[in-house]
Amino acid sequence: MDGGGGGLRRIGPFLIEKDLVAPPIRVLLVSAAALALAFLTAALVFWAYGVDPVLAYRTIFVETLLSSGGFAEGVRRAIPLLLAGVGLVLAFRAQFWNIGAEGQLLLGAVAAAGVALFAPLPAALLLPAMFLAGFVAGGLWAVLPALLKLRLGVNDVLTTLMLNYVAVYLVEWLIHGPWRGRTAFGFAYSDRFPEPAMLPLIPGTYVHWPTLLLALAGALAAWFVLTHTTWGYPVRVTGDNPEAARYAHMPVFRVVFAVALASGGFAGLAGVGEVAGVHGRLLEAYQISLGYGYTAIIVAWLARGNPLGAMLTALFMGLIFASGDVMKISLQMPFRVTDVFNGLILFFLISSERLLYYRVRWAPVRKGD
Repeated sequence: MDGGGGGLRRIGPFLIEKDLVAPPIRVLLVSAAALALAFLTAALVFWAYGVDPVLAYRTIFVETLLSSGGFAEGVRRAIPLLLAGVGLVLAFRAQFWNIGAEGQLLLGAVAAAGVALFAPLPAALLLPAMFLAGFVAGGLWAVLPALLKLRLGVNDVLTTLMLNYVAVYLVEWLIHGPWRGRTAFGFAYSDRFPEPAMLPLIPGTYVHWPTLLLALAGALAAWFVLTHTTWGYPVRVTGDNPEAARYAHMPVFRVVFAVALASGGFAGLAGVGEVAGVHGRLLEAYQISLGYGYTAIIVAWLARGNPLGAMLTALFMGLIFASGDVMKISLQMPFRVTDVFNGLILFFLISSERLLYYRVRWAPVRKGD
């Protein structure tokens, strides 16, 4: 391998050139290749478990994508993924590395449950108040590590991640202690929410459509703000080059603070949807969220900084979650095999990231050169 200046390298007859900006077609091809490798590797997991990979993928495809019930379940799982994923797109665009969407989702669920169970509000105001409380709670849970990063230089990956565990233990304390339901004999959960605090569903499904509309509207709003407003410009500049943003006297503090609040707030809305649209009460943290906050990192990464792209990637990951039910019932595999899918996808996406910024050209050395 011969090295050259100006970001140019040669490997045999190939020239490798470095690009500052990855072309969209290369992003698409590299992401598709990463997904293909993840699914090929997952096939080895099926094989090791004694399940024919071809049969497994055919069963998943038929019972998820081609089944109305399976597809609806995928959409239901996509709702929290889209909300949290859009928030993470905003955070990552400003280089606020929020790994705490799981905890922010749980805080949103806690705040919504508190309003539903204890707030003396008219019935018509319960759901709006729950969504508002969920957004504020999730947002504040993200603002804390943002302030630690901005003022003290504390690593935001570590602080956002550790706050996830604090949120889990907060939920556990509430449902085992002061919010334990009066009829929860031998179990740990709160009383059931009153009917006005429950979200309506699309008939014949478990899809809580108000949260679905809110998630789609949030993706559209985030895209518009990033691409068509004066607030979106400093977010993009801060993410591309924080030092240049400071040199240009852009409000870096306010940008990071705002994206942290929005990112955590979107995750908090996802928590409201789960307790008010699916469960109807506050219960164990792992029952409220199946790891949606962590999977939303993959949603945001696959979307490559585009909130509209998160619509597709959230649906894709939602269908993978729905396939877990198919694998458990039809293939007799544990539901948590979906975690293997998620881990493999994230691994190959991160591993292929550097390929986005290199172009390979066929340029054999000619005699005399």
